[in-house]
Amino acid sequence: MKREILINAGQRETRVAILEDDCLVELLHDRPELRRTVGNIYLGKVDAVLPGMQAAFVNIGFEKSAFLHASDLVEPDEDSVDDDGRPARNNRNNRGIPNIQDLVKRNQSILVQVTKEPISTKGPRVTRQISLAGRFLVYMPFASKVGVSRKIDSREERSRLREMLSGMMAKESGGVIVRTVAEDLTEGLVKRELKSLIAQWKKIKRKAHFVRLRVPTLVHEETSLTSGITRDLLSDKVDGVIVDSKEVFDEIRRYLKEVDPDLVNRVTQYKEPAPLFDGYDLETEIRELFDKRVDLPTGGYLIIEPTEALVSIDVNTGRYTGKHDPEKTILRTNLEAAREIARQVRLRDLGGIIVIDFIDMESQRNRDKVLHELRNHLGRDRARTRAFQVSQLGLIEMTRQRVRPSLWDTMADDCPSCGGTGRVFRPEVVVRRLERTLARVAGDKSERRMAVRVHPEVALYLMEQEPNFLKELSRSTGIDLELRDDPITRIDDFRLVAQPAGRDVTDRYAVA
Repeated sequence: MKREILINAGQRETRVAILEDDCLVELLHDRPELRRTVGNIYLGKVDAVLPGMQAAFVNIGFEKSAFLHASDLVEPDEDSVDDDGRPARNNRNNRGIPNIQDLVKRNQSILVQVTKEPISTKGPRVTRQISLAGRFLVYMPFASKVGVSRKIDSREERSRLREMLSGMMAKESGGVIVRTVAEDLTEGLVKRELKSLIAQWKKIKRKAHFVRLRVPTLVHEETSLTSGITRDLLSDKVDGVIVDSKEVFDEIRRYLKEVDPDLVNRVTQYKEPAPLFDGYDLETEIRELFDKRVDLPTGGYLIIEPTEALVSIDVNTGRYTGKHDPEKTILRTNLEAAREIARQVRLRDLGGIIVIDFIDMESQRNRDKVLHELRNHLGRDRARTRAFQVSQLGLIEMTRQRVRPSLWDTMADDCPSCGGTGRVFRPEVVVRRLERTLARVAGDKSERRMAVRVHPEVALYLMEQEPNFLKELSRSTGIDLELRDDPITRIDDFRLVAQPAGRDVTDRYAVA
C-alpha cells in the first residue's frame, strides 16, 4: 500500500493529511488556541477523592478538574499497553487495584500525565503512569517491565529486543516499551535513545521539585504536531513526506539524520505555486467531512449522525438496485459501506460508541463477510477499535478510542439558527408562533402600533399563502400592524418593534 504524509504548515495553523493509495484517511490539525495536551505532564493538586467511584479529581489548571481513576495509579500489565505506552482501558479489570483513598489524599500534590483531552462537558483524563515516547522506545519511570510492541510479528525479533532491553534496564530504574518501528534496531541506537529519555525524566523531576509551591503547573509539554508525526509515523512503510514549509522541512530532515538517515530522502519540499492541499485536491474533501451524507461508489450512501451518547451510521442502497439477485446487491453495498465507514471514523476522528445499521441480509455468511471487511479495514486505524457481532436487530456496534474531540467538534460550532439540531421551523410554524405572540400583546393592552419583522422567506409565504393574515390579525387584536421583511432576522424567528418609539419588545411576549 502506498502511504504519503502531507504537511501544510502555516503561521496560525498546521494541517497534516495522511493518504493511503492516494485516498485521504486521516486529517490532523493544530492551532495555538487548540493546542494538543495529550502527553503533557502537570504537577497537580487533588481536589477530591471519591471512594464510591474509585477515582479522584485533580486540578491541573484546566477549566474542569482532571479525572484520575484508581487503575491509573498502578503499573499496567504488559498486555494492556499500546505502542505509545498508554493503557488500553478496554482490557482492564478491577483485580489487584487498591482503594483510591489509600493512594491519594485531598490537597496532595501529584505528578500526572494527560491521556485524554477535555471532550464536551467532561474534563481531561490523567494517569500517574508517566510515559515518555521516543522514536524507538517508550520509557515508563514508574513501571518495572520490558515490553515489545505486539505489532512486531517475528518471535525471534521480539525475543532479541526484549533480551537487549532487559540487560540495559537492569542498571536503570523504570520500565520500557519497544515500539513497532524499532524492528531490526541496533544496540547503539537503543542505548542512545534510552539515555536521552532517562535524562528527560530527570529534568522533569527537577522542574517538578522547583515549582512545587506553584501548583498546578505544566512541567513537560508534548512535542508539536509535526514533530510527533515524524517520530510516531515516519518509517519505511511511508513512501514519502511532502512539506510546504522550508522551516519544517529542514527540522524533519535534521531529526531523521540523527535517528534514521535512510529515511531522509523520503522527505521533499513542495514548491509548486498552487497550495499543497489544492495540488492534491484535498480541500473539497475536507469541507465534505461535515456533511451528514457520504456517497458510495456504486450509488449507495451513508448517513452519519453524531449525538451526545453515540454516533449512528445508516447504510442505504440509494440509486444502486443491482441486476438480478437482491441479496448480492445488498452485500455489495454493505461491503462498500464497511470500507468507507472504517475510513470515515478515522478521517472524522469519531470516538466512543458507534452503531452501524447495515442493510438487512438474510445470509449469515454474508453478515460475517461484512463484519470481517469492517474489522479488516479498522485494523489500519492507529486508534484502538473493537467491532462486535451483528446484533438481533441487524446492527453492528463498535467502539473507537477517543483521545480528543472529533474534527466535528474542533472545527465547527452549532448553527446559531437551529442550535445544532440541523432543523429550523417552517414558515407556517413561524407564522402561528407570531399569531400567538401578538395575542399576548393584545391581552397586555400596552401597545397600539407595531412593526413585525420577519425573514424574507416568511414574508413571501404570507404574501402567497395567507395574504389577509395581517389585516385579520389587526382586526382581532386591535393593534395596527406593519409587516417588514428583514434578511438579518433568522428564518425561524421574528421581531416585534413598538411604534413610534422603535422599542424591540419581542422578548417580553415571545415564549413559543
